[in-house]
Amino acid sequence: MTALFLVIAAVSGVLLWVRHGGSEVLFATRDAGLLLLAVLPIVVMAVLMGAYVQKLIPPAVARRWVGAGSGLRGLALATVAGALTPGGPFAAFPLVVGLYHAGASLAVCVAYVTAWGVLGVQRVLVWEIAFFGMEFVLLRLLVSLPLPFLAGLLTRLLFDERGRA
Repeated sequence: MTALFLVIAAVSGVLLWVRHGGSEVLFATRDAGLLLLAVLPIVVMAVLMGAYVQKLIPPAVARRWVGAGSGLRGLALATVAGALTPGGPFAAFPLVVGLYHAGASLAVCVAYVTAWGVLGVQRVLVWEIAFFGMEFVLLRLLVSLPLPFLAGLLTRLLFDERGRA
């Protein structure tokens, strides 16, 4: 996957050079570097958080609460945790990886990411209510609430507990 992104970046750089010259490539590279400096602390902290979660949660506890045998309780916990996790993918994804390595099932991880994506409380409070109003947001949340459970249950049907088809 890294090689694919490297090829896309190289082709994009060459196209930018051909169409707009070397100075635009330098400007774009500078802007990319500034963005990297802005997000790097978030990524480092999120990766550390994921590693800490993996080491802090004893495997037996993880298996009991969010493992393959956790049933609907595990999906419900993942749904609540995903909905309450603030921030973007830099925060959520390393946490999910840490939970998975601590013993969470693939279904729970899918439910978590789905809840983070469709039920995120922070996004609802900051953006959705302001743009759409309370009635629309409550309706959207109501019809979206089953999605993390459905995603988790479908994952269980399609894959075994560690994600193999």
